[in-house]
Amino acid sequence: MINPNQEAALAAIGLSPAMRRHIEQFNSSHGDLPSGPPPQAPFLMRLVELQRDALTLHDGWQTHLARALPALHGNFNADPKHDALAVGDWVYASRDAHAQWWVHACVPSMTQLARRHHDGRDKITRAVIVSNVDTALLVMGLDHDFSLRRLERYLALARMSEVQPVVVLSKADLCEPELSQRRLQEVCALLPAGVQALALDLRHTAACQVLAPWTLPGQTLVLLGSSGAGKSTLSNTLIGHGVQDTGPNRAGDSRGRHTTTSRSLHPLPGGACLIDTPGLRTLRLDADAQTLGSVFEDITQGAMQCRFRNCSHGDEPGCVVREQVAPERLRNYQKLQREAQRDSLSLLQKREQLRQWKLRSRAHRARERLERES
Repeated sequence: MINPNQEAALAAIGLSPAMRRHIEQFNSSHGDLPSGPPPQAPFLMRLVELQRDALTLHDGWQTHLARALPALHGNFNADPKHDALAVGDWVYASRDAHAQWWVHACVPSMTQLARRHHDGRDKITRAVIVSNVDTALLVMGLDHDFSLRRLERYLALARMSEVQPVVVLSKADLCEPELSQRRLQEVCALLPAGVQALALDLRHTAACQVLAPWTLPGQTLVLLGSSGAGKSTLSNTLIGHGVQDTGPNRAGDSRGRHTTTSRSLHPLPGGACLIDTPGLRTLRLDADAQTLGSVFEDITQGAMQCRFRNCSHGDEPGCVVREQVAPERLRNYQKLQREAQRDSLSLLQKREQLRQWKLRSRAHRARERLERES
């Protein structure tokens, strides 16, 4: 059960009424928590930082360093997607006779932002970014960091996870007003209904007032974006003091350095909490073709009007999608579809695909050689 004396303190680190009901359902379905080294009853805490095997937990009043029991994974999470601990998870932990805190169980998350990680060879794994978030602040600079195609990936990531996205455009002070206005209009034209784009000075406290609708008590927000986009600056502004290090961008292309090296959760003055994350070098979506179609509604709806049911929106006649969707957006969607299809292949299928590519490449080189000799 949730300790009544602890409940008010936990609300400051994201224990919303919906999450409270979710935790109570978990408790009732699993019965008593397991026994282990700690002699006392486990406390409900939130995972606020993760460094390899070192866990930092928050009980609502203070943080504690902890370790996870080996029996944690698999015994309490029926869904294998939720096996990996991530910042934002709610866990049960207690302290043993040596003052060491141990995590006994992890409550299955209500929402998860996850991506696919490729090891450069054949292995693809699912990597959880954060858990139990309500809003994703997608931070993108209006300078050289500006990329509509990358923004489409972040929007798809949030919407597939049923997390409300909000686009935050930074560094308007570094761009000409005409350029900033034009890029803001391009972003707004890209967004689905109900998603807002905000151009803010992330160093000014006025940003807190603009983002107030998403920072209500019990809400959890996560900052996502590339390095140097301004995530740590916005984090410090919302928290009210300098918690995260910030650094200058590289001259010439405005690329940022990884001043944030780990994900960490911080309570906000208004009762919400914020998870800051390092910049993602690559974002490979954890999705299949059908899921991608659900977040690119304009393409899937247009495909229903194409002449051919299996239209690939290439050079087929009667393709409505090519007429209605911007070419860059369509190419990005097709690229995401190819990535999803490749990730779903088995090892044998990938090797066969690679063999076919090599055969085609050799045939192409042979034709070029014949043309040169003729």
